[in-house]
Amino acid sequence: MENQLEMRAADDWHCHLRDGFFLARTVADQVNQFRRAIVMPNLLPPVTTMVEVNAYRQFIIEHIPEGEVFEPLMTLYLTPECQAAELVKAKESGVVHAVKLYPQGATTHSDAGISNLSSVYPVLETMQDLDIVLSVHGEVTLPEVDIFDREARFLEQELAPILSRFPQLRVVLEHVSTAQSVAFVQQAGPNVAATITPHHLLLNRNDLLAGGIRPHYYCLPIVKRQQDQQALIAAAVSGNPQFFLGTDSAPHVQSQKESACGCAGIYSAHAALELYAEVFEQQQALHRLEDFASRFGAEFYRLPLNSQTVKLARQPWVVPDTLAFGESQLVPFYAGKTLQWKLCDD
Repeated sequence: MENQLEMRAADDWHCHLRDGFFLARTVADQVNQFRRAIVMPNLLPPVTTMVEVNAYRQFIIEHIPEGEVFEPLMTLYLTPECQAAELVKAKESGVVHAVKLYPQGATTHSDAGISNLSSVYPVLETMQDLDIVLSVHGEVTLPEVDIFDREARFLEQELAPILSRFPQLRVVLEHVSTAQSVAFVQQAGPNVAATITPHHLLLNRNDLLAGGIRPHYYCLPIVKRQQDQQALIAAAVSGNPQFFLGTDSAPHVQSQKESACGCAGIYSAHAALELYAEVFEQQQALHRLEDFASRFGAEFYRLPLNSQTVKLARQPWVVPDTLAFGESQLVPFYAGKTLQWKLCDD
């Protein structure tokens, strides 16, 4: 039995740091786990211009603990008002690595998103020409579509036409949650990739709903059936470079989760690599964790691999019930449960 795993330092290709008082916690946790992270732009107001990108990036940098190495990789929030000139600035900046498409109303702070995707086809054409990655929250928001079917419907109704019209556009389907998405990405070719979260690997809808509602397991896209979970696990450990690490770590204070209308989002940045290691070991695939966490995402985004290494040791530990979060508390993913792997300090 392996008791230690040394691997190339990892990156998080999808995370939410928020802003304001959130950053003291979220940045420190990301820095502890990763060397780089794609930072989502769904703030209030959303990050839609290079002026806002640069201000947000500087704010993040100011919260990096002294002596630590971490690079925030920035994104723009796609709105109907997005102009080609702003995309050119983004490409030339060297700090923006994707533009995020939120269907309007699909998730937290997505009210400024797109209600009619065909209306932004000219923007997508410019992105294809500039070779800017399109990062996609892949769910339709039609009220008549069951919440468990929103991702599958998005693939056929929205994403397939986009890929057909813009075959050179690089697309990341974020936080995939269904077997249909896994199959779609596998068949789409090398310009299409997907991030997979630790919570979609470790949960299915029984964990969320059976025996009582567990609000800290509520996220969007919502966790699905056991067969979907198994398809995601198979994709993650497969060695297919189209699938790579993206935590979708999204903090909400405890009171916002445990309410009559709880927020969607699961916070996993406190133990991300340990959570993924749990899954990979269960599948006897620890030897493939490095590619999933440290290689495939960087190669898709055409960035150099990290030169540093990190170590995980077999050291069972219990995830805290809560974490300090400003003047409030946050309930982390896997709170109160035992993880078998621990990220080493050195």
